[in-house]
Amino acid sequence: MVPPPGVAASILAADFARLGEQVALVLEAGAPIIHVDVMDGHFVPPLSMGPSVVEAIAGQVHDAGAHVDVHLMVQRPEDHLEAFVTAGADSITFHVEATPHVDFVLAAIRDAGCHAGLAVNPGTPVEAVAEVVELVDMVLCMTVNPGWGGQAFIPRSPAKLERFRALIGERPALQVDGGVDASTVGRCAAAGATVFVAGSAVFGAKDPAAAVRDIAQAARP
Repeated sequence: MVPPPGVAASILAADFARLGEQVALVLEAGAPIIHVDVMDGHFVPPLSMGPSVVEAIAGQVHDAGAHVDVHLMVQRPEDHLEAFVTAGADSITFHVEATPHVDFVLAAIRDAGCHAGLAVNPGTPVEAVAEVVELVDMVLCMTVNPGWGGQAFIPRSPAKLERFRALIGERPALQVDGGVDASTVGRCAAAGATVFVAGSAVFGAKDPAAAVRDIAQAARP
């Protein structure tokens, strides 16, 4: 099993005063994944959300048959796994740059019953995942530098996605995150990506449901 393909709606860009309502909108529009960006103020400059947010939405997401995807942009991710597993995460992704214990963390995530994802920053080569491919359910290719909002999609990213797909083979999901919208998602899909994280392109739109459908349509061949 790997995380489902399609649009992963990132609630980092959602209106938290109406979080349940906004999650419902994108789920009803067909988003198979709700993406939760966790930032610690160390690995990346901002602070964001924690396990309590995952716990608050997990029941709603699971009742809709969808998947809670936690993206840990934190140092020492191994220290935080239990809390997010308990809160209801279905997949947990951490950064190869954030810990010296990549093999251990991937195994711990899978032993806890979650899909294990490994994220790679724009300046990190694809070969960083080569030694642990058999433990990875999903690779996340960052197409902006994590932690700073409003960045443009890095133009060289589709070529990197192609190299990732060649390295990891057909089975693992290949997720792309950063500057993904209806104008960029087609290039990512053509390069082998299967999961498309979209935050401001969804929740910053006047109609988030329509935005999900537009991105999903643009990702199709």
